[in-house]
Amino acid sequence: MKFILGTKTGMTQVFDNEGVCRAATVLKVEPAKISQVKTSETDGYVAVQLASGEQKEHRVSKAVKGHFGSAVANAREFRPRAGEESRIEGVEKGSTLDASAFEAGDDITVSAISKGKGFQGVVKRHGFAGGRRSHGQKHSEREPGSIGATGIGHVLKGTRMGGRMGSDTVTVKGLKVLQVNTDENIIVVSGAVPGRKGTLVEVYSTN
Repeated sequence: MKFILGTKTGMTQVFDNEGVCRAATVLKVEPAKISQVKTSETDGYVAVQLASGEQKEHRVSKAVKGHFGSAVANAREFRPRAGEESRIEGVEKGSTLDASAFEAGDDITVSAISKGKGFQGVVKRHGFAGGRRSHGQKHSEREPGSIGATGIGHVLKGTRMGGRMGSDTVTVKGLKVLQVNTDENIIVVSGAVPGRKGTLVEVYSTN
């Protein structure tokens, strides 16, 4: 199992060996240190903890510095799927990972926090059509319409309404590594990755 933390730097287009132009996302990967290897015997589950980047010491608690040995900026835990715990065998605490862990053609899954869009109405948030601009309607083209239910006297839980949109953890499967630049620690991934520029992205292989 391959895994790394990267930062989204933007999108571009890449031509593959067949001359097909593909949309791609560029990820800047900082060398990451394996700070902890969890096992079923000691922690109740199998996982690998990865830490990368640096942070000012006054911004990090003593507990964090004591655990990681330094003031790290980012830390994430990667857990293999059930029945695939053997894929992280041989991973040792203290070893370092960088872009060279991946190769062009690797099947990957990425997770990141999507762009925050603030409070939005039902048309943008849920794709409602809104009301017709006829029959005397003047200011209700984008209103949700009736939200009540006959007989019960209250709004049902789960009713689609306006509210906060974005800033959710989004996982995208079925992506591929198109290019790897080990000199600059850059990974080029097919398709779009959630988040804005500068968003921390978790990348792990599925093959």
